Amino acid sequence: MKRFAVVWAGQLVSVIGSALTAFVLGVWVYLGTGSVTQFVLIQFCAVVPGILLAPYAGAVADRYDRRKIMLLADSGAGVVTALLLVSVSTGSLAVWHVYVASALTATLNSFHLIAYQALVPALVPPEHLGRVNGLMQLTQGVQIAAPLVAGALLGLVGLRGVLVIDVVSMVFAVAALLLARLPAGASGSRGSGAQGLGAGLRWLRGAPGLFTLCAVFGVWNFLFAVAGGLVQPLILSFSSPATLGVLMAAGGSGLFLGGLVMGAWGGPKRRVLGIYAGLGLGGVFLVLHSLAPSPWLIGVAAPAFLFTLPLMNTCCVTLLQTKVDKDVLGRVLGVVRTLSTAAMPVAYLVIGPLSDGVAEPLMAPDGALASTLGAVIGTGEGRGIALIFLVVGVLMLALTAFAWSRPRLRTVDDLPDAVTPEKANT
Repeated sequence: MKRFAVVWAGQLVSVIGSALTAFVLGVWVYLGTGSVTQFVLIQFCAVVPGILLAPYAGAVADRYDRRKIMLLADSGAGVVTALLLVSVSTGSLAVWHVYVASALTATLNSFHLIAYQALVPALVPPEHLGRVNGLMQLTQGVQIAAPLVAGALLGLVGLRGVLVIDVVSMVFAVAALLLARLPAGASGSRGSGAQGLGAGLRWLRGAPGLFTLCAVFGVWNFLFAVAGGLVQPLILSFSSPATLGVLMAAGGSGLFLGGLVMGAWGGPKRRVLGIYAGLGLGGVFLVLHSLAPSPWLIGVAAPAFLFTLPLMNTCCVTLLQTKVDKDVLGRVLGVVRTLSTAAMPVAYLVIGPLSDGVAEPLMAPDGALASTLGAVIGTGEGRGIALIFLVVGVLMLALTAFAWSRPRLRTVDDLPDAVTPEKANT
């Protein structure tokens, strides 16, 4: 646990620095161009490389020293940030620099995350995996809360100062990795286990309960991306930007608290029950988002929904770390990441036309649903977005029912630890 604490502290500091940089660069692009499209393109560049390269990152994590992979990824991200700092200092920073930097950082982060998750089982005893994975979820809460700090820092030290802070945070992360004394199991297995990029997918298909879990998370991530992409427009339809900042911070506190709870608790003994609970409660809280244009309602529903994320993610990652053969763990994690997040860019592309072209007209005062659903959730500006939240919440509840109906998923905890594909089929 002491080894993990050293690594975790360094990585947490690094994540804080990266989140600050991501926010201020987005602000710089939007204020400089006035284009929402160019602003959204940053998010696209930051998501797609991780989806496409995750299987390769898994193969690398299984073959080479996982700590060295993390060191190279952190160092590489520091170099990218340093180059941006040079561009800012010389007055030559361009928008395309931000796109390239976002894509490069996302690529490095993909290798870093999978190596990190594959490394954890070598650092801590199995009985502590749930708590450790819960602590790792705290980084998501930090990323959501970062804009509040970044906004203040931007006024105090400017873009250049924030980039300097990020570079220092990378140095801290690298130093923590160098100081941590890691066991022999921290390295990948060069000559054992299934070979090739397809090994992760073949292994996963040989453990049907885990493969079903991956499919469920793929649908969940699509629904989450739809809701996540529309929550700010929903709030702004009835509140001010200042209220939006407060509510975003409240949401981040729910995610942060969820990570703390999972860090102390570790989750239920049967991990799949935590996943079912997160799915079902998440659907209920998304439905609550739609019921009224009220900051107070969102102030309760948003943190409650985000509280369920660490519960689900911790249980899922812990299941994979305990059930997957360590020789192929990196490749399985890479495949899971790709399959479970592949639909998220699609969600980002469809939510605009779906909201503006379909949902908002339906919920206009004279819209087709004004006299039916409008009597429940209201009509007018933003109520089309509320309709989407209602539908997404109901779909998430349906996904919960589907997941519960899968016998192999309900019994996935009964798979032997470090199960092989052959054992999974017997």
